[in-house]
Amino acid sequence: MTNASSPKASQGPLKLLLGAAYLLLLLYGFLVAIECMSKAIKVLADTGLLGAGGDEQALFGGISNPFAGLALGVLFTVMVQSSSTTTATIVAVVASGALTVEQAVPMIMGANIGTTITNTLVSLGHVRRSAEFRRAYAAATVHDFFNLILVAILLPIELSTRVLSRSAAWLAGQLSFGEVNAYKSPIKDAIKGAHKAILAALESLGLEGRTLGLVMLIGGIALTILCLAQITINMRKHLAGRIEQAITKALDSRALFGVALGTGITVAVQSSSITTSLLVPMCAAGVMTLANAFPIMLGANIGTTITAVMAALAQDSQAALTVAFVHVLFNVTGVAAILPFKSLRAIPMFLAERLADAAVKNRAWIAIYVFGVFILLPLGGWYFWKDGG
Repeated sequence: MTNASSPKASQGPLKLLLGAAYLLLLLYGFLVAIECMSKAIKVLADTGLLGAGGDEQALFGGISNPFAGLALGVLFTVMVQSSSTTTATIVAVVASGALTVEQAVPMIMGANIGTTITNTLVSLGHVRRSAEFRRAYAAATVHDFFNLILVAILLPIELSTRVLSRSAAWLAGQLSFGEVNAYKSPIKDAIKGAHKAILAALESLGLEGRTLGLVMLIGGIALTILCLAQITINMRKHLAGRIEQAITKALDSRALFGVALGTGITVAVQSSSITTSLLVPMCAAGVMTLANAFPIMLGANIGTTITAVMAALAQDSQAALTVAFVHVLFNVTGVAAILPFKSLRAIPMFLAERLADAAVKNRAWIAIYVFGVFILLPLGGWYFWKDGG
């Protein structure tokens, strides 16, 4: 009897240990991918591909206008269906020196808008049942309206005062990137060692110059998407039951607890889309109200910033860490500004419910909204402002 139960007893801990090791491997792969992207951009700049004479800023001259940067952030996130991938890529480009903090901030804000399209797509699964669809669509778009309002308020304030970037720069400065108190991280050494090994392998294949840079850049982006996707899939598989239990316990709880719950879940699964997408069918079924779900979505906004912070900490770049902290401050500020006031929290919920009412009456509003917000608006912004307006 003891022998029969022994394998079962050891199977659980062994499976847990293997799962943890795989997760650490994925995180390591993600950080190596960021390093590869950052170094690839420098290689491309040195070969002159980014502009005459190897000017790293030339490639991004067309997005010096903040509204074009915002549009690019939305479009890239819509294409890759992951704000984490977008922000990690931005951090890598900033670390390479090819993008300034001022240029990157609007892109980070655009990523916040672009990621919300996932919720809208999830809600379409209920489109044949009008009552369910109304609740689902309202739950899906309330996140959109919150992020749109937040960007509309904070982007002009940031452009006129630089309050977010200055605060983020101060926070980044506290971690000391200078020679004084500099800490030689073994993790950074391991990441750089892996990059050097990859670089040597590619050079042994005869790749050099622009070809080498392009292969490293494409490979880095592909590895980033793969690692983040696998982290998300595996964490959701292992935590899905617990997540649903935690969300259920959040019913009728205080808004602050909902924010904390949304933050924790998103940090665990490395995807705000998973957190918010789980809420859409719960609201559709009437298990959770829009008022209960909204604070959890606000927490998801905060939790998703951890990816950019992890990517930045693996780089020896204060500018990259500044951009990552801008993302944190942007979302924390938005939650802090709206959470204490019921009247302010009611605005995005009101807009989402009215849009849901219109979509139930006429399904054309679904296409108009998705096409207008996630495609036409950013494309129009990019086209109009890419050369300075």
